[in-house]
Amino acid sequence: MTRKLLTGNGAAAWGARLAKVDYVPAFPITPQTEIIETIAAWIDAGEMPGRTVTLESEHSMITAAAAAAATGVRVFTATSSQGLLYGMEMIYTVAGWRAPFVMTNVSRGLASPITLEPDHNDIMAARDSGFLQIHCSSCQEVLDSVLMAYRLAEDPRVRLPVIVNLDGFYLSFTREPVEIPDAAAVASFLRPYAPESTRFRASSPSSQAVAVLGGAPYSYFRYESHLAALNAVTVYDETAEAFAEVFGRRHEAVDAYCCDDAEIVFVMIGSFATKAKQAVDQLREAGHAVGLLRPRLLRPLPAERLCQILAGKKGVAVIDQNISMGMGGVLHSELASVLYGKPDAPPVLASFIGGLGGRDISPEEFYEIAAVTRKAADDGVTPPPRLLYTREEFREIKKLQAIAHAECQELESGQ
Repeated sequence: MTRKLLTGNGAAAWGARLAKVDYVPAFPITPQTEIIETIAAWIDAGEMPGRTVTLESEHSMITAAAAAAATGVRVFTATSSQGLLYGMEMIYTVAGWRAPFVMTNVSRGLASPITLEPDHNDIMAARDSGFLQIHCSSCQEVLDSVLMAYRLAEDPRVRLPVIVNLDGFYLSFTREPVEIPDAAAVASFLRPYAPESTRFRASSPSSQAVAVLGGAPYSYFRYESHLAALNAVTVYDETAEAFAEVFGRRHEAVDAYCCDDAEIVFVMIGSFATKAKQAVDQLREAGHAVGLLRPRLLRPLPAERLCQILAGKKGVAVIDQNISMGMGGVLHSELASVLYGKPDAPPVLASFIGGLGGRDISPEEFYEIAAVTRKAADDGVTPPPRLLYTREEFREIKKLQAIAHAECQELESGQ
């Protein structure tokens, strides 16, 4: 084992290298390009076996990844934001092929307006595709999750592709100390990919039909994929246990921090959860019983575990870094569905939307979230959804709009 300072992108590349991937189809997009550049440099220098190929788009890249996986090779690829959406047709299609491979998505806000900063609308758009999802909060988690994702995806009880998600810039370009495990230890945890049911070979061409006529067979195959995704909850737990035994690091499907005695619990995913963790420590120092719940596994959603942790709490504040237009935060909606009808569910499930387009969430805002949720719990009235946004930010955007309006008028008057 060695210890190095790595970016989140570098950690993802090391995960693929240690997994001994055979094929890396690629297409560049900020902020994930560093992952593919790192792997390509290793292959070019002879430090890593395998082959990388640049395709003409993410649509082709995802198609090539699944096609290669269907021949029995271990495949890795990466994308972000608009690239993920560009390949969305094939995201849904290849999940139905049951071809296991791993793709990292480096989250970035979606247009319009255009931004390079992170939020989670891109990855949330893929939540119903059939891809499993693991969300990371640190560079170490990124490397570890790539290794765990291969074991999860290739398990015969699952056989589904996995997305390992990390936040752009806040994690992709942040350097942290990362333990890089020895190849021998990785080999004891992750066996070579040996699919029993794969039959595709270029030397012996064949065809398997993927079209069905009638709703009955279509329903059967779609529900089979759903059941396989549900199997992934158990398989993930087994994988996390095996990983802890080999490497000494445990990555539960749900990370619960100071939740045992908490009355108010924050719920977040991704790297911004580290900000919430710091706020929890400060709030506890001030005498407030606050905790943090961070789902690492978002698909499948570990519903039973979430209900167990939140049972009996006075209030829950879900902080979404996404927004479903006309509805609100996606994670809040999913958690509401999970908790609905449970006799010991928290009486207050408050929704906060923040961090869109990489906007920071300050410690003071976490204190305000805790105070609002506590008051709602005391009053027995759930507050309406709230966007985290300051008066100063509102004044600044109005100032910019006024400047833009004045410039437009000046241009029009000069014509």
